[in-house]
Amino acid sequence: MARRFALPRPSYAQKLTLLAAVPLILAVAAIAVLVALQARALAEREISTLEDQLIEAKKAELRNYVTQARNGFYFVYGNAAPDDEAAKQRVAQILSAMIYGEEGQFFVYDYDGNQLVSPRQTERINQNWSGQADSEGTAIVDELIRIARSGAGYHSYLWPKPTTGQEARMITYVTSFPSWRWAVGTGVYIDDVLASVASARADVETRVQRTFVYIGAITLAALLVVFGTGMLINLRERRLADAKLKKLTQRVFDAQEEERSRVARELHDGISQILVGVRYALDNARRRLERGDPSASEPLGKGIESLGQAISEVRRISRDLRPGVLDDLGLGPAIKTLAEDFETRTGVTCSFDTVVFRNRLDDEAKIALYRIAQEALTNVERHSGATEVQIDLRGHRRGATLRISDNGRGLNAGRSARSSGLGLRNMQERMEQLGGMLTIRDAKGHGTTIEASVPFSHMLPPEQTERRKVAAE
Repeated sequence: MARRFALPRPSYAQKLTLLAAVPLILAVAAIAVLVALQARALAEREISTLEDQLIEAKKAELRNYVTQARNGFYFVYGNAAPDDEAAKQRVAQILSAMIYGEEGQFFVYDYDGNQLVSPRQTERINQNWSGQADSEGTAIVDELIRIARSGAGYHSYLWPKPTTGQEARMITYVTSFPSWRWAVGTGVYIDDVLASVASARADVETRVQRTFVYIGAITLAALLVVFGTGMLINLRERRLADAKLKKLTQRVFDAQEEERSRVARELHDGISQILVGVRYALDNARRRLERGDPSASEPLGKGIESLGQAISEVRRISRDLRPGVLDDLGLGPAIKTLAEDFETRTGVTCSFDTVVFRNRLDDEAKIALYRIAQEALTNVERHSGATEVQIDLRGHRRGATLRISDNGRGLNAGRSARSSGLGLRNMQERMEQLGGMLTIRDAKGHGTTIEASVPFSHMLPPEQTERRKVAAE
């Protein structure tokens, strides 16, 4: 049998922390990606510019080499005929001697592809290299001859280094001796340029990684601040909740003791005294019957009358604790009965107006609105000095609303903060438990209006109401 594990539901503080942390992480990630892309793009432009500058410097250097070499033997070439072999031999000797650095040299190819000068690779002399290509397939000799025949220019390809024998990238500048059908040029390796570019790219990657580390550290610090703040809020909310729970528990105990005291007082002052009177009346009737006194029926009648008063008092106390009409007929008749009893007991005119509710409120809402009406009428009786009270109970699309208005002295006149504050807090908490709203408007000496609204979620559908009626019958 598969076991199911219920995932823990996050608390309010945890939800608040996640709500702050997730957008922060997403924003920082987006910023980091944009910074990395922008940094790489800028660095690539800078590296490309650097590479172009270094290669242009190499090209200018090559062009200077070739120009200087040409100037060195131009007096021979300029005065020689196309078939002057002695002049050609002399120029070839001059070019063979013009080596520089560890790998620099001049080369000469005729237009047929035969190499005539190669001082560092003499094995290539007097051989035809037409069609030669490097390891990448780039044509070498044929392309050099083509560039020379068109005047002069540059060519880049892979060529073995004389010092190591390993292929490396070379840039060559070649020019033409058209009367002799020669392609004369020289080249330099640009591995130092490529090494500089690679070093620059590695430096860019290092800086990007360092930027990511900085952003990550800042993000981590921000998340720690967010989580720390969330923890502080959570601890504070827990402390406030614990303190509120302690106060609520104490108020529950106080309300229980107050209710017990009220019931005990009513039992002692009302039912107890009536029952004592019944006992004395019955005892008096018993003694008269023992003596054969025909007037024994008189105290017996008084006892029966007092017993009826006791029964009525018990019913009143029971109705105050939990009115049966609230369960049997619904909220409207229960509040109407409460208003009639209030008017009979106090002499204050109390009018009640409502619409047909058909008992559609759930039990929690009915009890809450009934207790609010009961508390409000108690405050009117004790503190307001009002002569008229209006009670209005309505159902609407948003739920149900109970409105109680009086023409008394106002909310704060003639009452203690303890008595009024406790009752109002009880009303407020009942509405908070139902997700409703309690509004109190004080007309400053011209009465008070208390309005309690219950949301639509506490209205029962008609079919459920009918089933509950049938079950009750």
